[in-house]
Amino acid sequence: MSGVRVGNRIIGAQSPVTVGWENVPKVEGGALKQFVFSWFQPVVLFALIAFWFYAPNSIAKASTAIGIGIGFKALLLALEWVNPRFDSWRLTWKEAVTDLFYVGLGYTVIRMAGNFIGDDVMIENVQQFLHWDKVSWFMTLPLLVQAFLISFIFDFGQYWMHRGMHNWHPLWLTHAPHHYITQLNINKGAVGNPVELFLIGLGVGGFFDFLPRAALLAGTFGLAVGTYQHINVRFNSPRWWRFLFNTTEHHSVHHSQDYEASRSNFAGTWIVIDRIFGTCVDGEAELLGMEGGRRMSIPETMAYPFSEGWKSIKQRIGRSVDDDEPSAMPAE
Repeated sequence: MSGVRVGNRIIGAQSPVTVGWENVPKVEGGALKQFVFSWFQPVVLFALIAFWFYAPNSIAKASTAIGIGIGFKALLLALEWVNPRFDSWRLTWKEAVTDLFYVGLGYTVIRMAGNFIGDDVMIENVQQFLHWDKVSWFMTLPLLVQAFLISFIFDFGQYWMHRGMHNWHPLWLTHAPHHYITQLNINKGAVGNPVELFLIGLGVGGFFDFLPRAALLAGTFGLAVGTYQHINVRFNSPRWWRFLFNTTEHHSVHHSQDYEASRSNFAGTWIVIDRIFGTCVDGEAELLGMEGGRRMSIPETMAYPFSEGWKSIKQRIGRSVDDDEPSAMPAE
């Protein structure tokens, strides 16, 4: 059996990936449950957009955004127990404690690393090089247009960074530990090597001096769309939502045990970027991870880019030495 062609890629016959939306299971239950899990995502998105658009300046600030983000994740965590996508992904105490370690790492070490490198200085230098005054017209655009462009530009940068991590070995060494997760839960996006987590957060959107209100609105897309990448909740997402935005289904394919399928769905929020560049695969997968679903420990995750990188260097040195040595003469 030859497998299934999806765009310019073929998913093998023995692939653990379910290809096509028509083959993805729907939410089971009564009319109320069907309604809630069909319209939850759009309602939350539009409600948050309305909040940040109309909120007074006294509460339209970063601390409010952080509070909303924590509350939203707590709500999704509750939904994981009410309507899980897969029972095999249910959160255990071991998984929860591990995830919290990485969340704490992100709020401490990784954030301090960004401050140490000096993001503000770097952005200022880039703006001067690009002659920021020539694109200051951006600030005159309608607020919602600015927010959309900020979100899309930032995600466009993340798309190429993420795709580069799957195609260039040095970057892959930093990203590979994230692909050893064996289930999707609310905090799995924080799991990975600190070097990778720092790099994946970089995007061209940060090089522009956007209005705070527009930035908060743009962050709504990341919160009310991007958060769904790593959750264990089954939704009946509307067709237009699945066309525009990344979903749990898309990201489960990206984390699947099928190598070809995992080289897809790189965007964080706007899956339409993958559609444009031919890297989108619609469907879902339950069996995740690498090496047959081996769970990587925290110490191995921290050391992986360096230990595997050193192995690669030694292998290359070994091949170079072998190439320089003369071929052995056949025995007479």
